[in-house]
Amino acid sequence: MNNRTISRFNAFLMLTLILFWGSSFVVVKIALREGLTPIAIATFRFLIAGALFLVAILIEKKRRRNYKLLVKKKEFPTLLFLALTGVTFFFTAQYTGIQMAEASIAAILVCLLSPILITVLSTIIFKEHLTKKQALGIGTAALGTFIVVASGTVSFSGNREFLLGSLILLSTPVLWATYSLLGKKIIDRYSPFLVTVYVNVLGGLCLIPFSLAEHSFCQIFTISLNGWLAILFLAVTCSLFGYYIWLYVMKQVGAAITSSFLFAEPLVTMLFAFIFVGERLGIFIPAGAFLIFIGVYLVTRK
Repeated sequence: MNNRTISRFNAFLMLTLILFWGSSFVVVKIALREGLTPIAIATFRFLIAGALFLVAILIEKKRRRNYKLLVKKKEFPTLLFLALTGVTFFFTAQYTGIQMAEASIAAILVCLLSPILITVLSTIIFKEHLTKKQALGIGTAALGTFIVVASGTVSFSGNREFLLGSLILLSTPVLWATYSLLGKKIIDRYSPFLVTVYVNVLGGLCLIPFSLAEHSFCQIFTISLNGWLAILFLAVTCSLFGYYIWLYVMKQVGAAITSSFLFAEPLVTMLFAFIFVGERLGIFIPAGAFLIFIGVYLVTRK
C-alpha cells in the first residue's frame, strides 16, 4: 500500500475531478443567488444524479450479464451510513456553509482539512503512530484553519453569520473522511460504481424529508434556467462522474494518495469565484490556506 504510485491516467482522472469539484462551490453560489435553498440544491442534485446512476447501472448490467446489482443485507447499514455522511449531511452542511460564508472559504476548509483527517483516522484505524513531522503538520494546519476563520470573521460583514457558516463547514471534513475510509473498506468487496450508485440514490432519498420540511419541492416550478443548469452540472459532472472517479482511483492507489489531490481544489475555487461571482479575499485568508497546505504536505508526504 505504501509503495503504490499513481499512473498518468489516474492522475488525469483526479485533475479532471478537481476541476469539476473545485468549480462546484461557485456553481452552488450561483444557484443560491437564483433563490434556491441549500437543501433544495442538494435534493434536486441527488435525485437527478440518482436517476442517472440507476440508468447507468442498468446499462452496465445489460452489457455484463454477470454483473451483480444487489449487495448482502448485512451491507445495507454501511451503505446507508455512507449515504448520510457522504451525501445527505455532507452537502447540507457544505451548501449551508457556502450560503453563510463564501465559496472560497468552503473549499479551503473542506478540501485542505480532509486529507489530514483521512490520514489521522487511517493511522488510528491501522494502529500506526504519527511521526513528529505529521504532528507538526497537524499543528500547522490547525493554525492555518484558525487564521482563515478568524480573518474571515473580521473581514466580512455579518460576522456572526460568517463564523457560524465556518463552524458548519468544519464538520464537512469529518464527514468526508468518515465516508472515504468506510467507503474504501466496502469497495474491496464490491465495485466502486455499484457502491456509488447505492450511496447517491440513498443519499438523495434521505434528503427528501428535509425538503418536505422546508417545502423545497415548491421551488421546482420557479427555478430559473441558470438554476437548472447549475443543478444539472452538479448532478452530471460532480456526482455521476465525480463519485466514480474518486472511488475508482482510491481503490487503485489508496486513500492517502487520492485525497492529497484535494489540496489543489481551493485554488480552482478561488479562481472561479473571483471570475464568476466576484469574491475577493483579504491577505490573511490565503496566508491561512497556505499554512493548511503546508500542514497537508507534512502529514501526507511519505
